[in-house]
Amino acid sequence: FLFAIGVAVALVPEGLLPTVTLSLAMGAQRMAARHALVRNLEAVETLGSTTFICTDKTGTLTQNRMNAVEVFTADGRVKVTGEGYQPDADIEGTAISAATRTALGARAASQGRAVLHGAEWRTEGDPMEAAIDVLARRLSGSVPEDAKPARRFAFDPRRRRESVIVGATLFVKGAPESVLPLCGESAGAAAEEVEAMASRGLRVMAVAMRELPGPVQDWLGRLPEEAEVDLALLGLIALHDPPRPDVGDVIQTAREAGIKVGMITGDHPATAAAIAREIGLMGSPELVLEGSQFPEDEQILGALLDRDGIVVSRVSPEQKLRVAKALQSRGHVVAMTGDGVNDGPALQEADIGVAMGLSGTDVAREASDLVLLDDHFATIVAAIEQGRATYANIHRFLTYHLTDNVAELTPFVIWALSGGQFPLALGVLQILALDIGTDLLPALALGGEPPGKGVLKRPPERRHLMDRRLMFRVFCVLGAVEAVMEMTAFSVVLFGGGWARGFPQNAGLVMAASGAAFTAVVLGQLANAFACRSATRPPWNQGWFTNRLLLWAVLAEIGVLAVCLYVLPVSAVLGQLPPPPIGFGVAALAVPAVFAADWAHKKLR
Repeated sequence: FLFAIGVAVALVPEGLLPTVTLSLAMGAQRMAARHALVRNLEAVETLGSTTFICTDKTGTLTQNRMNAVEVFTADGRVKVTGEGYQPDADIEGTAISAATRTALGARAASQGRAVLHGAEWRTEGDPMEAAIDVLARRLSGSVPEDAKPARRFAFDPRRRRESVIVGATLFVKGAPESVLPLCGESAGAAAEEVEAMASRGLRVMAVAMRELPGPVQDWLGRLPEEAEVDLALLGLIALHDPPRPDVGDVIQTAREAGIKVGMITGDHPATAAAIAREIGLMGSPELVLEGSQFPEDEQILGALLDRDGIVVSRVSPEQKLRVAKALQSRGHVVAMTGDGVNDGPALQEADIGVAMGLSGTDVAREASDLVLLDDHFATIVAAIEQGRATYANIHRFLTYHLTDNVAELTPFVIWALSGGQFPLALGVLQILALDIGTDLLPALALGGEPPGKGVLKRPPERRHLMDRRLMFRVFCVLGAVEAVMEMTAFSVVLFGGGWARGFPQNAGLVMAASGAAFTAVVLGQLANAFACRSATRPPWNQGWFTNRLLLWAVLAEIGVLAVCLYVLPVSAVLGQLPPPPIGFGVAALAVPAVFAADWAHKKLR
């Protein structure tokens, strides 16, 4: 019965659960300091295993500072140069009247606006629609009061356009490939112009109109497809959204970390490709897929997508979901960004769903594991760095805890094998004191170890936490050495005090020997805490003061050891006494013994 209780207590790491939880919480706190809000604590560890990032373009790779720079109409081209959302701008071109009609038509179909706050113009609503509002102001000098629309057909990612009925006029804006086929001969050479604009990295919007025949009331209950026919093209509006200045370096950092990066966007393929080239995302050889080109077979789709620098354009929410599943079927741990209402399924399917905090919808945020408070791609990579650090920390304190379990289990095994003839070196209460008293603070300190310098210079960890390397290090190296030093300290005091097998046990002698064994385990764990900080470097090459929390934890551990030995009520409950000098001396040798075994193991790996 005693053996069963001892084994149960020795094998259950009582401090493991709070240590894991606190480590994940500390990782989440550090991510929040770098503008990444963790909604699911398990995601902290999963981030460290990410192998593929599927990122949106607008706002994540670019600045989401839309500026309408060009308008193309049948009458000619107009170029507009202005700063931010200020209505002042330089206008170049002769077709200003046609360009103004185009801008006002697009504005009528938009709800986002640029609003003056004090001396600064700011966006309200969608930044692209705010840029349309600014364009109308720049071209016309002023804009009419917003008329209440009779009917609004909201943007649909499948139709890729939206429209509004104002008075007896229908205004339509959307993706050129969605609007131009509805315009008949009025489209003219617009399709070629779309390709030219998009190849320069510009986002292109087509604007059309139709005077509705008959009473307006007849159209209010109809489907949008019934009204959106026989349209007259007003023009094309080209918008520029500059890339984030440091995004190219961040993409390179992700690649050095063994992570593939793909762009998943709803933009025109030529626009997406141009931006991908500009920021250094495009792979070699180049591959730009459209959502409509996806093969039905998931294995073929996975093979197409599984390459660094893939660009997927004109993708629908359903197709984003297929992207996540296809990459997961190839063994990838996928981080998927999204900001729209319809992105929820893809964010939930991905291993890490990443929502935008500035431009994202509530639905996307609710479906996500991680929210980017600044919408920046660099924040994803920073979160992955912290995720890897957290994974390493869990690995560290797992090694630390399990090593202690080996030392705690050994006395019960020896006692059982001797048929109860050899005294028990550690009792159940001593084991609990080790797990909850002396081990907990160093384990928590290991859980807060900051990221190492080379954490993003190696591929993602694809192995389980409890793998053969960890088990060998625990049972055959660190744990074995601790157990040997523990039993050596116990035996030296026991036999030095005159104990012999078959003679009645001297309670005081056994308690002093037990105190020596307890001290050896505590000091061995002290050395083990420093040994566990790195899987490759010995403790003296890691910088003693780079984790100050661990230093304080070790001092506290020594203080708890002193209380357990020298505070009489505590030592009496634990069933131990302070060991003699020889016992302390042997127990102290556990520190260099653990350091030496750890160094030899790392050297021979």
